[in-house]
This record gives sequence, C-alpha cells and structure tokens, in this order.
Amino acid sequence: MQSYDSMPKMELAVLLSGLQREYDAVSAKGLKLNMARGKPGADQLDLSLEVLDCINSSESCKAMDGTDCRNYGLLDGIPEAKKLFADMLEVDPSEIIIGGNSSLNMMYDTVARAMTHGIMGSAPWCRLGNVKFLCPSPGYDRHFAICEHFGIEMVAVEMRADGPDMDAVERLVASDASIKGIWCVPKYSNPQGITYSDAVVRRFASLRPAAHDFRIYWDNAYCVHHLTDTPDHLVNILGCCRDCGNEDMVFIYGSTSKISFPGSGVSMMAASKANLDSILGQLAFQSIGPDKLNQLRHVRFFKDLAGIEAHMKKHADILRPKFETVLSCLERDLGGTGLAAWNSPKGGYFISFDTLPGCAKRTVELCKKAGVAITPAGATYPYGHDPLDRNIRIAPTFPPLGELRQAIELLCLCVKIAGAEKLLKQ
Repeated sequence: MQSYDSMPKMELAVLLSGLQREYDAVSAKGLKLNMARGKPGADQLDLSLEVLDCINSSESCKAMDGTDCRNYGLLDGIPEAKKLFADMLEVDPSEIIIGGNSSLNMMYDTVARAMTHGIMGSAPWCRLGNVKFLCPSPGYDRHFAICEHFGIEMVAVEMRADGPDMDAVERLVASDASIKGIWCVPKYSNPQGITYSDAVVRRFASLRPAAHDFRIYWDNAYCVHHLTDTPDHLVNILGCCRDCGNEDMVFIYGSTSKISFPGSGVSMMAASKANLDSILGQLAFQSIGPDKLNQLRHVRFFKDLAGIEAHMKKHADILRPKFETVLSCLERDLGGTGLAAWNSPKGGYFISFDTLPGCAKRTVELCKKAGVAITPAGATYPYGHDPLDRNIRIAPTFPPLGELRQAIELLCLCVKIAGAEKLLKQ
C-alpha cells in the first residue's frame, strides 16, 4: 500500500473524501462496540466455573493445617494458597501474603500505608514536602491514577524495547530522595507487551536510591498469560535484589483476576521478610483475615502450578485468534501507509498502537462517534497526557470475534482519516 505522506496533496484530498464517505456509511450502522478495557470475555470466565463447586460440606471448609476457613484468622492467607501462588510468583511461601480479589487494592493499600505511616520506620510520606514516582510510559493508567489520587508527582520514563530507560532510572533515583517508587509491569507490559530483559532486571536490583524507603512496585500481572508456546522469560527480581543486598527494595504483586474471575479472584503480594513483618503489623488493624474460602476454592481447583499453566493454555486458545485478527487487520489496512506502528505481543492483554504524532485523540474521537469505545488517548501516560498524542491501547480480549473484527476495521478507517487530515494541513 502506498505511503500517505508520499501522495500529492490533490490525490490525498480525493482519498480523504472517499474515506469520509466510507466512515459515514459505517456510522449509520449504529454500532455499539467496546474495546475500552482489558477484560476477559464470557467464554474465558466459563473456564473457571468449577471453582464454585470446590467446597460443598463443613469438612471441605478446612485448610491443610486444620483451620476452618469460614472463621477468622490467618491474616496472610492459608498455607496451601501461599504455596500455590508463591510458586506462580517464583518466591518462597514465607515471602508472600494472600489477599482479597484485587492486586490493585493491595497496591493502593501499600501506597496508602506509606502515606500515613511510612515504610519500615521511615517518615510518613504525607509529612514530606514532595513525593515522586517514576512512571515508565506508555504504562498502566490505574497505576498512574493511584499516584494522582494521593498527590504524588509522576515523572515519566521512556519505555524501550527491553524495558524502562535504565540510564534515566538510575540517574533519577540516585540523585533525588523525593523519588519513593517506580511502577513496573515487567512481563508482557501494559500496553506494549514488553518483557524486561535480564540486564534490565539486574539493573533494577542493583539500584542505589537516595531514598532509603524507595521501592520498586513490581506488578507481575501477566506472569502466566502467554499467547505462544515459546513464552518470554522474566528473571526473578526478588532473588536478584537479594544477591545485590537490596532484598527490601521490591514489592511484587499478582492475582488471578485474568486467570479465574476478575471480580472474585485471589490477589497476592510478595516481598522480603522484613517488609512483610512490617506490613502484617499494620494489616492487623485493618482486617481480621481475608476470604479464606475463596483461597481454598482456588487451590482445590488449580491444585498446583502445573494446573494453573494448563488452565492458561485454555485461555490462550481463546485469546490467540483475537490477537491474530487484530494484527492481520492492522497489517492489511495500514501496512505500508506510514500512518501507524504497533507491537505483536507474545502474551498479556493488550496491543500498543501508535498513530502519526498528533492523531491519537482524533482517531479515538472518530471511533467513539461511530460507536466503538476505545481506551482514551493519553491514558497510557501520567496525567493522561501523551506528549506526542500518538499512543492508543488496543484491548482485544472482551468482544466476540465478529464484533472485534468490526471494531478494528473501523479503527483502521479512523486512523486513515486522522492521518490524511494531518498530512493535508502540513
């Protein structure tokens, strides 16, 4: 396909007129399609229905240590859940806390505790003049929302093909004691699908921050969410930190939100013993114990890490055709036009899509007017501001395949219109 920027303006204007007529015809169909968030589809949720049948008597409510999971207790989770999810996160069972249904909730609570009580004896952040977080961008909008909610200043750091720009990260954390954390989605990152390289992980582990209460917020949300039979490998950050004498520097998070049920799954947080002792001491004022019945149901259903991995292959079988559909449509409709670039992830839940600079908001606006909801342009950057106005997060997972194809075809049409408009103005 011919590159749009190589066309004479007269030819481009004629092409834009035809694209607009095509857009008007699609808009007249009254589409109501949603690709705004990375939610599992109903067929994925059906894979875990048997979780609900794993407890059916008073005797089956007991954990392996005899604890009646219907009652209070075990603030850090039942032993078998700690073992199962420690294996998933590649940590020791003594290094993990099992929580409720949301790892985002655990991340929010971690920041909230730091704001009110500090971290392991440090000054509460609310008493400090300024608190900053580094935010690899494009990144996860809900991470950024936590910072914005607490008034934490966000400093964008460029994402590269192997992870965040570590030269910038090292320089910033070493020189500024007001930088207290960095958000990371280290495997199949949201939205670019990047897995941090071994070298990047080891550079994280060897950071020498100016702030003694600096922490790496390691959101390993997609650790088992592979789309291929040759999954990416991520080095164990806690082990690397321990090797560097920095075992207290990282908080690791995970959940079964996109493994079993997003609204009724199990979350977890892993860290050093010193970190967990401090956190549990504070959690004791907040809760008398998590939902242990739900933890027990999940352990009974998955049994072990091999069970989780087998289950995730079923998810991959459902998701792979959706990702392939999106990627083939993008290549067919936009390949060679020079209007866009995108990634081909090996796992995770998103495709990162870049328009020409200055065209993302216009593209999303056109999609919305025609009946397709997409994650707002700029959402993948701190404060919702993409300095180049080009990144769009595509979430292929929720719509049925037929609707997804319609949505992507419309997206491609809108990209062409937005790109042609911009080039004609130059």
